[in-house]
Amino acid sequence: METVTHHGRETAYRRHDRGGDADPILFVHGSGGSHAVWKSQARLADDRPVVALDLSGHGESDDVAAEPGYEALSAYVDDAVAVAEATDARVLCGNSLGGAVVMTALLERDVDLDAAVLAGTGARLAVLDDLLRWLRNDFERAIEFLHGPDRLFHDPDDRLVAASSEMLHAAGRAVTERDFRTCHDFDVRGRLDEVDTPTLAVVGEYDALTPPWYHEALAERIPDAEWTTVDDAAHLAMLERPAAFNEALSGFLDA
Repeated sequence: METVTHHGRETAYRRHDRGGDADPILFVHGSGGSHAVWKSQARLADDRPVVALDLSGHGESDDVAAEPGYEALSAYVDDAVAVAEATDARVLCGNSLGGAVVMTALLERDVDLDAAVLAGTGARLAVLDDLLRWLRNDFERAIEFLHGPDRLFHDPDDRLVAASSEMLHAAGRAVTERDFRTCHDFDVRGRLDEVDTPTLAVVGEYDALTPPWYHEALAERIPDAEWTTVDDAAHLAMLERPAAFNEALSGFLDA
């Protein structure tokens, strides 16, 4: 892992570089995740350097004292911008909360990008009241809920569920709750026409957390955008169907 120091803290990231000459892409994970959620996207490094970060309080990154909502989101955007600058990333790809980070960077920060990818996310990320309550009072029930049918995964094997559960436990209850409450407050539906970066919205076919119509709406409202689905996958399509997910990204970026 490498680190970059900014705003008084260190943000960790992993870089995969197999000599591809295209511009680097930076991946931003979602709630309760880490850089490890993007492990299968390392295969894209034949074409371009691949970078995946740990947001503050996740993985190997220092935490930040930030309240859920815009304060936490702004800190996460600081993380992504710092890593993008350190690695010369010209493409940002964010999943779920990571998509909110990417959209906020596009709307509020002076970032010079060639493209953006919004994966399993939306311009509004409302969270069920029950899930917010379980995240506060019954973390195990929250994790069980997230691994229910067509939420994080459509048809996963036991190994994938175990790895995902372990990642949430590693982030911990407090950080994961902060993430989901930050998602719950996020809403840029009225600002999508300000995004001037070519954008791909990509979603698992069965994603019940951020369903396909969220991505269709992103493509309709962002001036230069398109959307596509990954068959036989749900919210974490990059883990569940990595080959198809990578193919969608590569096709968009090559174009």
